[in-house]
Amino acid sequence: MIDARAVVSPQAELAADVEVGPFTVIGAGVRIGARTRIAAHAVINGPTTIGADNHIFQFSSIGDAPQDKKYKGEPTRLEIGDRNVFREFCTVNRGTTYDAGVTRVGDDNLFMAYTHIAHDCQVGSRIVMANCATLGGHVQLGDWVIMGGFAAVHQFCKIGAHAFLANNAAVTRDVPPYVMAVGQPAKPHSINSEGLKRRGFSAAQIRVLRDAYRTLYRRGLPLADAVAGLTALAQDHAEVRPLLDFIGAATRSLVR
Repeated sequence: MIDARAVVSPQAELAADVEVGPFTVIGAGVRIGARTRIAAHAVINGPTTIGADNHIFQFSSIGDAPQDKKYKGEPTRLEIGDRNVFREFCTVNRGTTYDAGVTRVGDDNLFMAYTHIAHDCQVGSRIVMANCATLGGHVQLGDWVIMGGFAAVHQFCKIGAHAFLANNAAVTRDVPPYVMAVGQPAKPHSINSEGLKRRGFSAAQIRVLRDAYRTLYRRGLPLADAVAGLTALAQDHAEVRPLLDFIGAATRSLVR
């Protein structure tokens, strides 16, 4: 399953049915799970662990050193889950010792061509990053997030589950769950209602989340008063709880 023209380190561990295309280079400390396919001209360096059923397209660079001037070659790693697709020219960097030392990517994600995941990012599952979308270092991306083409997230920002970042959005603050953010700098636009419908949220749940959005962004309330209103709403509507929890954990302030 390994093309004769590929270069695979003896210190790499590949499941027996991994496919490796011509001119791909796989370095020491790389572990790749069952049924993963790697196309031609990809480069994977370690320490990197890649799960099962992933598809890495040609010219991707996975697990190389972080683009951080403070990095001095310390042993850090990259962990990738199962069933992810990395299209052409994707770049995913290992972590740094200035954080947890690991970049993590979950399961069932689609990373379109030229997307970039920087050092120490914590990326969830079922995410779509469209062409040329970029994450700065230390970004946290919740499950089901969609990033439009050329959207970019500043270092240390958090993006909540089910959020939608429009094309060319420049995100410099934390984006709460369910929120659609647009513009440069990105600002809240609405609830990502279409995405929620596709994921099985009921019409009643979406109405509640729209009301939660109005409480947070449209009623002119101080943040403490908005949180009090969301707390009362969450007592009867569990879907509001992730929004409240996110606000409590925000570190760069919320998009406003």
